[in-house]
Amino acid sequence: MNFGFILTLAILAFGVILIIKGFRVVRQSQCIIIERLGSYSRTLTNGFNVIIPFLDQPRTIYWIHNSEIWPSSVIDLRETVLDVPEQAVITKDNVSIHIDALMYVQITNPVKATYEISNLPLAVAQLAQTSLRNVIGEMDLDETLASRDVINAKLKTILDEATDKWGVKVNRVELKNITPPRDIQVAMEKQMQAERERRAKVLEAEGDKQARIARSEGMKQEQINLAEGQKEAQIRKAQGEAEAIREVAQAEKSAVEAVNSAFKSEELTAQYLVATAYLEKFGEFTQGKGDKVFIPYESSTALGSLGTIKELLSGASISTSTRATPPPRH
Repeated sequence: MNFGFILTLAILAFGVILIIKGFRVVRQSQCIIIERLGSYSRTLTNGFNVIIPFLDQPRTIYWIHNSEIWPSSVIDLRETVLDVPEQAVITKDNVSIHIDALMYVQITNPVKATYEISNLPLAVAQLAQTSLRNVIGEMDLDETLASRDVINAKLKTILDEATDKWGVKVNRVELKNITPPRDIQVAMEKQMQAERERRAKVLEAEGDKQARIARSEGMKQEQINLAEGQKEAQIRKAQGEAEAIREVAQAEKSAVEAVNSAFKSEELTAQYLVATAYLEKFGEFTQGKGDKVFIPYESSTALGSLGTIKELLSGASISTSTRATPPPRH
């Protein structure tokens, strides 16, 4: 084989390698740190980029890929999830609990993330663990279980300030599990059961109280309604009696006026009325068989007055008929 042909092939192969090594295509939301002879040169952003082969080399960095930490020359600038391993933490009231968390982190400065820290994900995870122990150590167990949002906010603030010099932003921290010891769990379950029973008794007592109040209100309203009904009945009865008395009085008035019109004398009218009333009462004394009645002296006077009045009425009727009948014609 001709030596010149082999050399040509070698030159072509070397050119292809140079082209492959010299051209880099970076995807969206990614970047590459380029070093020239071991020193930082520039950062390749998304798109088509040209580098000098063998002089420019991408710097490898540890970062999170598919929820695992891997070395890679391509830095992902998107927000990603970092799992903080479970650890034992002691609360303020000396209770040991197991706790783990999730962190949502994002690289904002690739240069700092590459040169300010050797293993960025491990450093962030260790910092999260130590900060979590400090935060939980200042809180009681009950406060820890009931204050997840407070713990998340405190951890986010602490980690965001600490990782700022590493070019990383902590966007969110979420506690996954808080597991107290088994005996504590049993005691908490008993406490919750007792609290539920207490609430049930309170609700039952409150319901009985409301029922008693409702019944008493109903009885009170019933008594009020009965009293109002009796009052209304008595008023109407009184009104009826008053109306009856008025009608009787009006009838008696009409009778007196008729008698007075017939006698043409108030004295005779009075005597007639007294005698009539006396005879009505006198008749009530003699309703039973064998009743003995002692007639006082005044009764003869009343009877005599009644006889006189009868004669007057008879005379008045005769004179009236005489005046009314015309004399016979001869």
